[in-house]
Amino acid sequence: MNVLLLGSGGREHALAWKLAQSPLLGQLYASPGNPGIAQEAGVVALNAADHGEIAAFCRDKSIDLVVIGPEAPLVEGLGDALRAQDILVFGPNRVPAQLEGSKGFTKELCARRGIPTARFVRAGSQKEAEAALQDFGLPVVIKADGLAAGKGVIIAETADEARAAVATMFDGTFGAAGASVVIEEFLTGEEASFFAITDGKTVVPFGSAQDHKRVGDGDTGPNTGGMGAYSPARVLTPELERRVLGEIVQPTVDALAAEGTPFSGVLYAGLMLTAEGPKLIEYNARFGDPECQVLMMRLESDLLALMLATAKGELAGAEPPSFSDRTALTVVMAANGYPGTPDKGGAISGIERVHGAKVFHAGTALEDGRLVANGGRVLNVTALGGTIRDAQEAAYKAVAAIDFPSGFYRRDIGWREVARQAGAKA
Repeated sequence: MNVLLLGSGGREHALAWKLAQSPLLGQLYASPGNPGIAQEAGVVALNAADHGEIAAFCRDKSIDLVVIGPEAPLVEGLGDALRAQDILVFGPNRVPAQLEGSKGFTKELCARRGIPTARFVRAGSQKEAEAALQDFGLPVVIKADGLAAGKGVIIAETADEARAAVATMFDGTFGAAGASVVIEEFLTGEEASFFAITDGKTVVPFGSAQDHKRVGDGDTGPNTGGMGAYSPARVLTPELERRVLGEIVQPTVDALAAEGTPFSGVLYAGLMLTAEGPKLIEYNARFGDPECQVLMMRLESDLLALMLATAKGELAGAEPPSFSDRTALTVVMAANGYPGTPDKGGAISGIERVHGAKVFHAGTALEDGRLVANGGRVLNVTALGGTIRDAQEAAYKAVAAIDFPSGFYRRDIGWREVARQAGAKA
């Protein structure tokens, strides 16, 4: 069968790599792709915002399934447009994709259905938001309501910082995403990510991970789209996973189905493991980045078969996903300046020297035959190991083999789990 994969980042390179392993695959196309994805798929130039162009390509190339990697096309309704023309899609339609497209949408669904999450207020103006701050203690969390590439979250430690954060949201810094804001109580605990695939009826767990959002070692500095991740997140015990599925994910899927807008695709729950139990921080309507990279490294099942069953509404009869017991860890190599304005054009070499790890391209380009940085997050260096320490050592050994003078990376990815396992052995 022929597949079209939309996207250009490390997540899409990981998906292309895993899809290319499927015995069901005929031809894999990717748009816009990147130099790494081009090693797995035929790269084509399509405008994901032009739904008619995507549909015409699907007809011309006899595409059997479209896999939508990033969130923006989902929120803009590409899934609806393709399904209206009887094209199978892995990814939700526009309304259920608002689980990611609007934090307020998600929080209000949680309120209606009693899904555990932080107390919140949704505000549509700076004045309204400043008034709402009076009802929250410190620290307090201020979020842009819409899509902000993982950067529209500010944790304010003081009242002055909170007011400044609100002003930033409404001054255009985050564009349309900041037209309204969600103010939340600050939750205490450890963060983890839980993934599930669903066809709108059946919900199947799809692994766990922990991301590292802060740019600097020791979880310091501003938030980013993610500087590294590992899977599984063993802090999310089997009992906690059952609670997350039963108290958070399944009720969400059931609510959307009952409201006539079923969710089909992968549902990514960002969680805080509090003293009262797991609480939802936010949802993503697609695979995480860089969490997808570690999930794909561990996945032993046929990804295409799972995606096809999901798109057809036949997940109940599909073989459930199987994952390696080993740990996967990925280190993001980013361009200097990230998460602000990254330095583009920096030369990259040495990937061919990497052994015992997989390098997923995230923000790369070819210029005159040279591989260069073309984004903030540039490479995802990913390895498997019998323990978190083994995976960490393999990933950083691979990082050391790569020459990227205008880039940087965190040197402590996986530190919490490394410390936990070391403590357990002591």
